[in-house]
Amino acid sequence: MQLIPSISIIKGKINRLQKGDYSKPAAYKENPVDLARKFEEHGIEVLHLIDLDGAREGWPINYHILEAIVGHTNLKVDFAGGINTDGDVSKAFEYGASYLTIGRLAINKPDLFVSWVISYGRECITLSADARNRKIATEAWQQDTDIDLFDHIGYFYDRGLKYAKVTDIERDGMMQGPPFELYEEIIRTFPDLQVLASGGVRNMDDIKKLADLGVFATIFGKAYYEGKIKLKELEAFLAQA
Repeated sequence: MQLIPSISIIKGKINRLQKGDYSKPAAYKENPVDLARKFEEHGIEVLHLIDLDGAREGWPINYHILEAIVGHTNLKVDFAGGINTDGDVSKAFEYGASYLTIGRLAINKPDLFVSWVISYGRECITLSADARNRKIATEAWQQDTDIDLFDHIGYFYDRGLKYAKVTDIERDGMMQGPPFELYEEIIRTFPDLQVLASGGVRNMDDIKKLADLGVFATIFGKAYYEGKIKLKELEAFLAQA
């Protein structure tokens, strides 16, 4: 299982949200590039970089942070936030992204999303399937829909999707534990899907349990920022794996 730390950016700085609530951001003083270097030094190979400004506005804004991290580390960056046009995709790859995670576009223009999976490759495009009470949420999680999480994943799974990042929004940033039963059900329903579990991770025990479930990767954030997960613990887990 991959361990993928998450760095969320608002106005060029690291911020964390609870349940996607932009009214209560938690800012961290550490420089994004310095933090990315720390992760790399302890064995991390992939970083999830979320442009929260871009997610809210509908187009990527913090390309310069992406470019800086790629330019100063050897990390592969999975970039997310506001990618809604072919131009957005091209620009993100030009600035150094290795992968793109996309949510809103897949809801509003599913056929275009499928075409990106085909044209850019299944290895490069990840579906962001973020749900509240098993219903997909959009517009940076600010707007609920009636779209069933499993129907949403299934539509793209049947059309060649390989990777899906699944977030239980009610748990994101709350450190109440991941929705283990939900991930079990997704893996059972879509056996060839590579699931990236995101939201709720409290500690290394949660990460180990997710590994035992068979998820492809665990994305974590707040547990690290709040000191519940240490860099040495991540390094030890990766070395053992």
